[in-house]
Amino acid sequence: MMTNLFSSFDPMSSNFNIQMNWLSSLIFIMVIYPVFWLSSSKSMFLINDVLSYVQKEFIPLFKSFKNLIFFITLFLFILVNNLFGLMPYTFTSTSHLAMSLAMALTLWVAFMLYGWVNNSKHMFAHLVPLGTPVILMPFMVLIETISNIIRPITLSVRLAANLTAGHLLLILLGESMVGAKIIIIMSVTMAQFILLTLEAAVAIIQSYVFATLSVLYASEV
Repeated sequence: MMTNLFSSFDPMSSNFNIQMNWLSSLIFIMVIYPVFWLSSSKSMFLINDVLSYVQKEFIPLFKSFKNLIFFITLFLFILVNNLFGLMPYTFTSTSHLAMSLAMALTLWVAFMLYGWVNNSKHMFAHLVPLGTPVILMPFMVLIETISNIIRPITLSVRLAANLTAGHLLLILLGESMVGAKIIIIMSVTMAQFILLTLEAAVAIIQSYVFATLSVLYASEV
């Protein structure tokens, strides 16, 4: 792995010179699924509480509970990878634009194909909001089309940029302690602890935002 400011975001492994760090995405499988094999574990109760809360938030947006299982799984996948990315020497796959854009683009293409094939009239009607003057209709169609096309870009960049910014701040603060006095080291350590707490909150919020927007985009089609 490269020894520069962006080395923590390099998916290349220094040992084998191949992209082994992407295997960190499998942490989701190792963490989530064994929890349900244990009876009355504290982790299971915690995850069930999180799932119940997310389910209550998603049901008003999307009526079909069977389809909500996919979005809840998506939320947990992003959440686990975001949180484990805060640990040292762990590659955060969701902070890489290749991963976030792949997820957002795949969802967007699936929604668009389903909408235009099964609900073509609804998709055409969605391009022109109700009550739009006739003169403004061509402009509204253009604006709605552009806003629809850039959805996967904004969805992926929002996730990757927020995680990357926090990681870079932690790295910069860590490098400032090299050769510093003990007072500066203690102050920077406290600042890193506070920033790490904020990063954990950002990791949770961004996973919730990504899943919620995906549900909203799916409900439109």
